[in-house]
Amino acid sequence: MAISFVALALTALVGVIIITPFLWLAGRILVGGKAKVSDAVWIVLLGTIVGGIVGGYFSGLLGALVQLVLWLALIKHFFDCGWLKAFAISLVAAVIFFAIALVLGLIGLSFILL
Repeated sequence: MAISFVALALTALVGVIIITPFLWLAGRILVGGKAKVSDAVWIVLLGTIVGGIVGGYFSGLLGALVQLVLWLALIKHFFDCGWLKAFAISLVAAVIFFAIALVLGLIGLSFILL
């Protein structure tokens, strides 16, 4: 499967814009001052690019597991925490994202996060 570098770059850019604030906020909640915005940007950027490349070689459940471990390893490294806390950060970030998306959807602004 060929990788479109333009599509990968656009996905990384959109990911950085959308995912970074939620990841940073979850990191601040769970690890405090160790979570910096620049670290969240690097996590999203590297996770998206390397995940896209790895996803081109692995598919299905194996690809999803490899990408999950990759994202958790990036969170663990940049936010200087353990595996369990990295998993908790990713869950809290997802909950924050869905809560804000729900509120925006209820007031008719769901297109902002999509």
